[in-house]
Amino acid sequence: MMTTTNDVIRIGALTIRFLLDAETSARALTAFEFNVPSQARVMAAHSHDGYDETVYGVVGTLTWTVDGEEVQVAPGEVLFIPRGVVHKFENRGDGDATAYAVVTPGILGPDFFREIAAVVDAAAGPPDPAAIGEVMRRHGLTPAQ
Repeated sequence: MMTTTNDVIRIGALTIRFLLDAETSARALTAFEFNVPSQARVMAAHSHDGYDETVYGVVGTLTWTVDGEEVQVAPGEVLFIPRGVVHKFENRGDGDATAYAVVTPGILGPDFFREIAAVVDAAAGPPDPAAIGEVMRRHGLTPAQ
């Protein structure tokens, strides 16, 4: 039997709510909802070598740049990001955007987002890119050059 979790993490203005963690799914996948306010600071371009990511738009539109190409993900639309492909996203709209993400296999979990939040919260100004990169690499993300 699989149950859901409601682990909520804030990183600056972003909110991440885990729906299914790796332990619950026998490490098959993790699933989380993320809310991105208009014009919010978001994760730098990156890739992940150990897992794929599928994003489903729920509210608003997120602009993704995947392998150099821009893709709009609006409500009801799906974007698949294969492992190893450099990507980033932003909310250029006037209102909040919300999407679901599914990571397969379930390597990425709440600890990554908690550690990023700690780096962001500790910064008096913009967070230290080296510290962010260290957390990213520790959790299987590779910052883009």
